[in-house]
Amino acid sequence: MTTVVLADDEVLLRKALGALLPLEGDITVLAEAEDGEAAVRAVAEHEPDVLVIDLEMPGVDGLAAVERIRADRPDQVILMLTRHARPGVLRKALRLGVQGFVSKAAEPSQIASVVAALHAGRRWVDPDVSALALVDDCPLTEREVDVLRATSDGYSVADIAVRLHLAQGTVRNYLSNAMQKTQTRTRHEAARYAREHDWL
Repeated sequence: MTTVVLADDEVLLRKALGALLPLEGDITVLAEAEDGEAAVRAVAEHEPDVLVIDLEMPGVDGLAAVERIRADRPDQVILMLTRHARPGVLRKALRLGVQGFVSKAAEPSQIASVVAALHAGRRWVDPDVSALALVDDCPLTEREVDVLRATSDGYSVADIAVRLHLAQGTVRNYLSNAMQKTQTRTRHEAARYAREHDWL
């Protein structure tokens, strides 16, 4: 049997998966979480074999939740669900050690089989998603992507510095470099440009 925590802000999808996964495989859903914050708490409380988590959620998103979970449970097996897997996001998720990546459009039976594969120690990345990851025409460094992502989430330079454990001057340097590379005038324009080009 494989135990699972489900984290997704879309109630209908989360409830459907919660009901269907046990029917598709030897899976027990221990808890459901409506956002990244709740996912961190649920994993700490229930210690599931596999965390199935949505990439895009309000507040603490999937990537931020995974970073926090990894700090406490470095061996936690994680399957990430997504609708739009931008190359930069996928690469960051893989760097964080996410073992599986699957489209939210996948059949519950496929998601159940991927959960079983991950629990058995294998990795699985949806072919469409992995094809996107190979498209690497982004001129931005990993840190420039990080500060632009935080900018697009509405954080100030001071907030970004705290979140990324950087000096404010360093954050400004990264933003300046990103603005030069994207040929934009403000950090918000640079963030918008990067998002439109699927770099975030």
